[in-house]
Amino acid sequence: MIGQIYHVGLTVSDMERSIRFYKDVLGLEYKGEIVMEGKETEVLFQRPGCKARVAYLNSSDKLQMPPVELIQFTDVDSKCSSTDLFQTSISELCFYTEDADGVYEELKKKGVECLSEPQKFDFSGDGFGKSKAFYFKDPDGIILEIMQPLKD
Repeated sequence: MIGQIYHVGLTVSDMERSIRFYKDVLGLEYKGEIVMEGKETEVLFQRPGCKARVAYLNSSDKLQMPPVELIQFTDVDSKCSSTDLFQTSISELCFYTEDADGVYEELKKKGVECLSEPQKFDFSGDGFGKSKAFYFKDPDGIILEIMQPLKD
């Protein structure tokens, strides 16, 4: 019925700031952007007069990763709500790395708010293996995750 994930959309309050973060801090590649407006956009978002600026970033053409879609609604001021891992929503967007400790140190140097140091997990008894992970926040407080699979 459905195929692969096409993109992951995040609503942001300041497009330039978010593009800089995802591009310059996380190293994603800016692919371009569009403006959505008109009848179809109003129906899609269920909002009369809706206008949205939408930018796409990806890690590289070589990786099979869905793009990150940044959406800024330009017809209204965005409301930043506090993020909470314990409320029903998408809890985080997870990025793969081969060096969680190195990424953690780089993010800390760049002033990114990390929720903890990288933590080790062992779910090999459940068939999921071992990993190291930590959460951090983007400029709007959206929770992101770094995950490093560990070899036995």
